[in-house]
Amino acid sequence: MARFDDELAAVEARQDDARGISRRGFLIGTMAGSAMLAFGLSGIAGAASGSASEALAAGRYEPTIWYAIAPDGTVTVHITKAEMGQHVATSLARLVAEELEADWSSIEVVYVDSDPKWGYMVTGGSWSVHHSYLPLSRAGAAGRMALIEAGAKLLGVDAADCRARNGRVISGDQSIGYGEIVAQAGLERTFTEQELEQISLKPAAERRVLGTKGGALDVPAKVNGEAIYGIDVSVEGMLHARPVLPPTRFGSKPTSVDDSAAKQIEGYRQTIELNDPSGVCQGWLAVIADSTSAAMRAADALKVEWQRGDSYVVTEADIQQQGHALVEAPSRDNGSLFVDIGDAAAGLEGASRVVESTYTTSSVLHFQLEPVNATVVEEDGHWHVHCGNQQQTLAVGMLAKALEVDESQVTLHQYYLGGGFGRRLYGDYTIPAALAAKALGRPVKMLFTRPDDTRFDCVRSPSVQRLRSGLDDSGRVVASEHAAAAGWPSAAMAPAFLAETVENGGKVDSFAISGADHWYDVGDQRVWAQQNHKAHEVFVPGYLRSVGPGWTTWAVEQHIDELALAAGEDPARFRLNLLKAEGRNAGQAPHSLGGAERLKAVLERAMAKAGWDDRDSLPDDVGMGVALTFGQERSMPTWVACIARVRVDRGDGTVKVERLTTVADAGTLAHPDGAMAQLEGSLLWGLSMALYEGTEIEKGKPKALNLDAYTPLRMDQVPQMDLEFVDSDAMPVGLGEPGTTVVAPAIANAIQHAVGVRLRDMPMRAEALKAAL
Repeated sequence: MARFDDELAAVEARQDDARGISRRGFLIGTMAGSAMLAFGLSGIAGAASGSASEALAAGRYEPTIWYAIAPDGTVTVHITKAEMGQHVATSLARLVAEELEADWSSIEVVYVDSDPKWGYMVTGGSWSVHHSYLPLSRAGAAGRMALIEAGAKLLGVDAADCRARNGRVISGDQSIGYGEIVAQAGLERTFTEQELEQISLKPAAERRVLGTKGGALDVPAKVNGEAIYGIDVSVEGMLHARPVLPPTRFGSKPTSVDDSAAKQIEGYRQTIELNDPSGVCQGWLAVIADSTSAAMRAADALKVEWQRGDSYVVTEADIQQQGHALVEAPSRDNGSLFVDIGDAAAGLEGASRVVESTYTTSSVLHFQLEPVNATVVEEDGHWHVHCGNQQQTLAVGMLAKALEVDESQVTLHQYYLGGGFGRRLYGDYTIPAALAAKALGRPVKMLFTRPDDTRFDCVRSPSVQRLRSGLDDSGRVVASEHAAAAGWPSAAMAPAFLAETVENGGKVDSFAISGADHWYDVGDQRVWAQQNHKAHEVFVPGYLRSVGPGWTTWAVEQHIDELALAAGEDPARFRLNLLKAEGRNAGQAPHSLGGAERLKAVLERAMAKAGWDDRDSLPDDVGMGVALTFGQERSMPTWVACIARVRVDRGDGTVKVERLTTVADAGTLAHPDGAMAQLEGSLLWGLSMALYEGTEIEKGKPKALNLDAYTPLRMDQVPQMDLEFVDSDAMPVGLGEPGTTVVAPAIANAIQHAVGVRLRDMPMRAEALKAAL
């Protein structure tokens, strides 16, 4: 099957070709007149055979530079990813430092602005470390090799007698620092693509950076207030704006605007209607003022009459009703096949017993700490957009379309994100600020209020799933069919990412179905991904931390429990028997080496830590449930087992999660402290979505617009957490999202064990459990 990361690579390659950039080799050279060593990928065919310094000086191409070393020995790593609390710069800098043998105290990071030379800029999917591991590690290793060669010449020794350590080239009692080499040597070393691929990275036993503890580089600036977020940006002469949103995202327009009350507010200037060629801002207004406070108050004072779009009458129930219809009769007319192995229909027909269940999830909001915002300045025909963003390449394209300029005339300047969680993968919030700046001929800073942000949110689509699996006389699973219906974020935002995973099965958005292609041996298997177009009528379906697996794992892991109960087997041991590292589940080097055996190993470890074999001796109304996940994608699996211990109050139906025992195998941990923080945070958000979060679509928008009605997990609801990473030297994989997917089904399975009630709708509300009891 074609995988989503392959499609991303294909999309990036097409864009590189269009820009005239190729990835033929790796150059190392001292830039003429700069006394700085630069490392990057060559930008023209044949560049690797020429002089790197001459090529740089002549400007024959634009290298994709990952890091540079200054004469004082400072190593500056250029970060193309968004920093939103996950400490991504620390992890990526560690990849470089490990193979470069740099002195960690000399490392600095710079979050770069958008530019085609960086390739496709995106931070999401738990991809950052995994996708950067080989390129950055090899870049570091190539730099080390070149520095050793140059250092050996300066020391007057044979390079074979030299080694690198802590930013110095060492030969016996002699040594020379990287900075000194840069200042004295005219480095001209090139590597072809083939030579890069042949570089052997250091064995795990020789690592001195990866896997070691240490603080995150971004923490000091965030603690002392030096960190600059998009919301902090200020430019000379800027005006302030707040959007006035129409009643529906699509098809609305203002019919009259009365700003007489707004005119009484000091600092209010005017209200303008935004004309958007991109179609993102349909019927939008913008209130312009001299300050943020004045813009906020004036917008509230405005009286607007609207012609509402058709989606004003669409409700959450309408979307779910469409979802139920789609999963009852899945077809290529509304989606595609994601998995097709054997003859699932025949297998179900011949099964001794068929277990069938339907699961739903509600609309979920991002509620990132920093509301979306953007500051836009035009200078000499070039548009500068200041904000935090997770997918700069997509945002630049959207802005260019809205401003009716070439993409080369737009630069997105990157800042820290006060939370992203997938919301800032879509740069729609930059467009109204840009349109206002264009209309006024002045710099404009537009800030959304929390309710504005919520109304404009790209929500995680509600979903409906139907699973049917057949058991033979011995309780063995012989066939399984899974149909999932939801809005497709990639179809709405980035159609180029849609890919055909089954021959003649149609294109699919893997972000709306990944996780359904699990690692269990269930015999003949068919998985349908159905696009719920009713959701697309109301909102732009968004990427929210884990996306598809957030609902597919919810269904799969409960369904496995239901099959175990039907077969009369222990749910954990039933899973162990299904995890056979054979065929497609055997795994493949380097990404999924070990396959189902590694998922089996984390489950066995979690069972031992949680005392699984003693669960039947738990007090009344206390239960334990298990669930597994492999994270975001089969091609980049993060093996996770979670066992939840819960206590149910039969009086009011409330569920108290007492303990989460979780074991994860994420391969090599670039930054263990950051990895643990990622796992903790994702598990707690998974718990939050399982029991507390979720809203409904009503009158064209989410029903809950602020945190008085939308109630995420509170601090006093945090359970005891026993978390462990498997010690592994395998290729690093993703950690931002797996935890969010595994908690909800573990809790649901624990509730069933505690009181015998199966909850198939998420969030699991107390009133639903009380009614079932």
